[in-house]
Amino acid sequence: MFEARLVLEAVKELITEANFEVSGGGITLQAMDSSHVSLVALSLRSDGFEHFRADRSFSMGMNLNNMAKMLKCAANDDVITMKAEENSDVVTFLFESAGQGRVSEFELKLMDITSENLGIPDTEYSATVSMPSTEFQRITKDLGSIGDTVEISVTKDGVKFSTNGDIGSANVICRQNLNVEKQEEQTVIDMHEPVSLTFALRYLTSFTKATALSPSVVIKLSKELPVVVEYKVADFGYVRYYLAPKIEDEEMEEQ
Repeated sequence: MFEARLVLEAVKELITEANFEVSGGGITLQAMDSSHVSLVALSLRSDGFEHFRADRSFSMGMNLNNMAKMLKCAANDDVITMKAEENSDVVTFLFESAGQGRVSEFELKLMDITSENLGIPDTEYSATVSMPSTEFQRITKDLGSIGDTVEISVTKDGVKFSTNGDIGSANVICRQNLNVEKQEEQTVIDMHEPVSLTFALRYLTSFTKATALSPSVVIKLSKELPVVVEYKVADFGYVRYYLAPKIEDEEMEEQ
């Protein structure tokens, strides 16, 4: 129940409407934000649910803010059941209290959303950085108070986050750190070649809404490709964000 809320909070700031694709393998979602700069991809495998049944593959178009309102009506320890009948224009949410003393039923109207599922190819990235998600959240927040863009550079010395703004500049360097007890607190850098790309900070800050989902975040970078920012959802899924890098021409126009 708690994870369902967290997943919605992680994506609804960027996208307000989306199709949930349901199949025997689980639930997926893919949608671009309104400016068509970033992409959100969600995948939850069926084996991660206590009970999952899909007689056929289908789409459920939903307004995510309205869905979030309904989920807020459930207690954290409630068991949530989601049902959709064939050719129905609603999805039903059942919330059952732990002691089965209370059962609440809500119906959410489905939407007819036209969307194009983009094929995202498997790519070998120049650099992959795994770091504590709270650290990444703090860096984007701190740099966001200084500038509008961040340059992420990965070299053999570590990963550097840099920004420049009207009031000054800032640099944060994170070096590989494996000398911690918990794996999720490690900073691990896998670099095939150095890479340096610039991104809009407001999008990266939005991505960190997923921080509560996972103790660590994985950032994948390659020249001229969108950055991938991935948060695991327990051990049965993920939320991935894709953001196109800013090019020098764009930055010159904004100045």
